Amino acid sequence: MFESEFERSLFALRQEKLQQIATLGHSAYPNHYRTTHDVPVLRALYDGSTSEQLESERPQVSIAGRIMAIRAQGKAGFTQLQQGGQRLQIYVRLDAVGEQAFQLYKLLDLGDHIGVTGYLFRTRTGELTVHVDTITFLTKSMLALPEKYHGLEDVELRYRQRYLDLFINADVRAVFVKRAQVLRAIRRFFDERGYLEVETPMMQSIAGGAMARPFTTHHNALDIPLFLRIAPELYLKRLVVGGLDRVYEINRNFRNEGVSTQHNPEFTMLEFYQAYSNYYDLMDLTEELVKFVALEVNGTLTSEFNGTTIDLSQWKRYSMREAIAAFWPTAAGAAPRLEDFADATCVHNLVDRARAAGIHMALQAGEPVGKTIATLFEAVAEEHLIQPTIIYDFPLAVSPLSKVKPDEPDWVERFEFYIGGFELGNAFSELNDPVDQERRFTQQLAERQRGDEEAHQPDEDYVRALAYGLPPTAGEGVGIDRLTMVLTGARSIRDVILFPLMRPSRQVSEKAAAPSSDKENGR
Repeated sequence: MFESEFERSLFALRQEKLQQIATLGHSAYPNHYRTTHDVPVLRALYDGSTSEQLESERPQVSIAGRIMAIRAQGKAGFTQLQQGGQRLQIYVRLDAVGEQAFQLYKLLDLGDHIGVTGYLFRTRTGELTVHVDTITFLTKSMLALPEKYHGLEDVELRYRQRYLDLFINADVRAVFVKRAQVLRAIRRFFDERGYLEVETPMMQSIAGGAMARPFTTHHNALDIPLFLRIAPELYLKRLVVGGLDRVYEINRNFRNEGVSTQHNPEFTMLEFYQAYSNYYDLMDLTEELVKFVALEVNGTLTSEFNGTTIDLSQWKRYSMREAIAAFWPTAAGAAPRLEDFADATCVHNLVDRARAAGIHMALQAGEPVGKTIATLFEAVAEEHLIQPTIIYDFPLAVSPLSKVKPDEPDWVERFEFYIGGFELGNAFSELNDPVDQERRFTQQLAERQRGDEEAHQPDEDYVRALAYGLPPTAGEGVGIDRLTMVLTGARSIRDVILFPLMRPSRQVSEKAAAPSSDKENGR
């Protein structure tokens, strides 16, 4: 609990205050307080009222909140209560509340929770204020809040102690309120279009639906290994086979990968499937979705992100090969033409030219040429996709679940969309040929044996499901965390996840490493 001897001594001091409050006849930890208004509602109702109106009406209110500022002078004092992300001033006078209640008031600290009743008025400076009649003690803050003028500025500490971050930094609370609005808007969008929201397993015997390394666990009763899901895709498509033509899931996924400003091992994704559709249908739907959510959440189609104004009303579309050509570095010579992607020799020539121009790429020996093209795209074009952009037609080698283009067997009907320089969504016309799917799973197994830990694992039951007939279907996954970043202007994915994964702090690590007592070992 304590990170310093100062905290330990402060805790002891506030325990003494808590005992004094109990001596005054107040419960140390009461379980209820009845209010008439939340602070945001109260402000909405009366912020426009004049001093004369308030004096005439004397609205009686009961509110509760956390003390964020105290200014006491003699027999009276002003205090700021915070609740629901907003603050309201209260005015406490000895002759109004009585001697015992004023003694309680003098024992209060920043961070304490109290309830008050009284009437509304405006001070000489015009501030809306509650003239307090009664004070009820609710909870003592046993540790000191961050220093007044600097607040909670340590970024890592903010993530570790999000409970402090939320009530100290109003803009942080606003981000997570907006995130909830994003989820509500997404549900409304799909519900209005006849989609059914469903839930699929988070523990799976085969980690499928994406190319990623999973987290592993073990079920004791069944004595089987399990994986935390990396995607719900294969289960959602089973539902389409079962006749649920339009389904969506807002789901938590887990991928045993690195942590960065754009990646968290545990993340939230929207995934949806629409029968009798292809990837072109979802391109249009994606643009509609993003615009709808932006208007619902922000009321505008523009958003400030990393110092750039993003215009969500204007979208561009490139094939992957077109994007490589469009953003080809001038130092690498002439931009590639379609024939420059024809075979491995041509593609590796492009890689050599790009590397000579200072573009770094990490390639695996013997990897399929399609995977090399995808790596080339990421290195050359991805960072330039700031405004909303759809990149379509991907190599078969990196798309084991996508339908092949009829006229180009090495390319598939897949697209990703980008905003702010990173990918937010991935979609494709679903492969529904069970024979082809089984063959691709076999190819992915060969890639896994070659050392690719992210290669897709075979799923025989999914192939069997396809054999019963998956109609022409298009599906897509959209990263909720990244979409929220764009709509809130957050620079890091950790700023839009309430409790991002963190390496244990030094203090926690030391405690974990400390030897246990015999008693603890025997429990």
